[in-house]
Amino acid sequence: FCKIAGKAIPADVVYEDDGVIAFRDIEPQAPLHILVIPKKHYGSLLDFGAEDAAFAGHIIAEVIPQVAKKMGLDEGGFRVVTNIGEDGGQTVPHLHFHILGGRALQWPPG
Repeated sequence: FCKIAGKAIPADVVYEDDGVIAFRDIEPQAPLHILVIPKKHYGSLLDFGAEDAAFAGHIIAEVIPQVAKKMGLDEGGFRVVTNIGEDGGQTVPHLHFHILGGRALQWPPG
């Protein structure tokens, strides 16, 4: 993901600002599957410290809602997930948030 953030690998970008990039997942798990990542490397949410609180708030309160609205998910609903560690299902060691939508999602997920 660092290479995507650094533009060394192309991605289907749907949102970008100075600190965050959001792009379509290449292996979507729902009709709409967007990944939101910080451009700065964090291994997972566990790497966020108190000094990152404003940035975390930016992602959660500004970026994710803006992307969801842009993609038309605000009406029907969507899911936001971040996986942490192997048992949590994290397969890429770079913090990322999944925005999943476009169909009714089941619970529990797995």
